[in-house]
Amino acid sequence: MNILIVEDEKNLALEMADFLGKEGYTIEHAWKKSSAEEKIFVNAYDFILLDLGLPGGDGFELLHQLKKMSGREDAVIILTARGELDDRIKGLEEGADDYLAKPFSLTELLARMHAIIRRKHKLERNEVNIHDFILDIKNHLVSFDGQRINLTNKEFEIFNYLVLNKNRVISRANLTEHVWGDILEVNSDSNFVDVHVKNLRKKLTAHAAIDWFETVRSIGYRINF
Repeated sequence: MNILIVEDEKNLALEMADFLGKEGYTIEHAWKKSSAEEKIFVNAYDFILLDLGLPGGDGFELLHQLKKMSGREDAVIILTARGELDDRIKGLEEGADDYLAKPFSLTELLARMHAIIRRKHKLERNEVNIHDFILDIKNHLVSFDGQRINLTNKEFEIFNYLVLNKNRVISRANLTEHVWGDILEVNSDSNFVDVHVKNLRKKLTAHAAIDWFETVRSIGYRINF
């Protein structure tokens, strides 16, 4: 999934980026409010990890601007040295999904992200059953009949995103944004998304029929279950 870290403490930001990158996430940084605004205006994110004390403005202002944008579903976790109850309440009332006071454990951050994913997609646990296939969100695995399917990171992220958005048509541009990151850096004329999806489908069909994995002509893809 695509994560934006909005944090001016560069050592902390790089530490989070390294940890979450090893978990398979695509990471972008913004060191100040203005650069974060530019990125949020162009791209949608699965998670925004937001510090409150930013150069050029308050994180609350950024959160308020984000929540005014229609159609946005970015999950926001506030990360800040401020531990006062009023700040926690204000952040949640402004629309943040969770709050962590510094210093915090990176494993706790990841666990809270998994919890948000479960709530958002109405999952009881970190595994999803899809027509005898199992998607393990926490461990980034897909298996069939107990056998692990060897997917690349991008193939897993495509499958993961389509499954979490089941029964919805997901455009190629939307897949690009959530799997590869900054959409401005991607050649929109390239068919690389289709190539990855083709390889993913081939690996799945080696185990069972997947007529539930639908190509929507001229738009994108949809998984039905």
